[in-house]
Amino acid sequence: KKKKKKKKKKKSFCFPQSCKMAALKKIQKPNGEEPDELETSVVQEMHNLEIAGDLKAELKDLYILSAREIEIGGGKKSIIIFVPFGLLKSYHKCQARLVRELEKKFSGRHVMIIAQRTILGKNYNRSTKNKGPRPRSRTLTHVHDAILEDLVYPTEIVGKRTRCKMDGSKVLKVLLDPKDQVTVETKLDTFSYVYKKLTNKEVIFEFPVSEA
Repeated sequence: KKKKKKKKKKKSFCFPQSCKMAALKKIQKPNGEEPDELETSVVQEMHNLEIAGDLKAELKDLYILSAREIEIGGGKKSIIIFVPFGLLKSYHKCQARLVRELEKKFSGRHVMIIAQRTILGKNYNRSTKNKGPRPRSRTLTHVHDAILEDLVYPTEIVGKRTRCKMDGSKVLKVLLDPKDQVTVETKLDTFSYVYKKLTNKEVIFEFPVSEA
């Protein structure tokens, strides 16, 4: 009698090479540039989270543009993930969980997601096809304000104050919603280092002092 062949169950995991190829679809760099080691690691972890099922629906159509590692003092490092501006709201829907999982995978390094924005200078002139003033959302001030909000999301900024130093330089104080103090307090220095690196501006993040 011929023995019936047992049908092998399909395994849910993929081979390393095919898995890597699938993961690389989650990054779209300009001019066909190849992702570096950090970027490959980031999208690989995002892909792993997607196929694991926990964030499958949320991550399905999301991708990144680039990733950078920034030293934040004391031998610590932070990872900045740049994403398309048009996908930022979709990222916000799963950002808390995604960041938490990525920080576990990257040995506790703080992970921040920032939208890629283009700054248009004061001398910007629109073409004859698109007449009109420079969009406010593309000004230096607006883009830097938007970076602040991206850095601390989902915590809200509840106030801003500018302090002038003796040498004439200015330092911006950003007040964050105190309800998130327990979860965000350890990241305040990271926020300052990253913002300085991206904008060359000094900023201090703190929480409002409640009056007795």
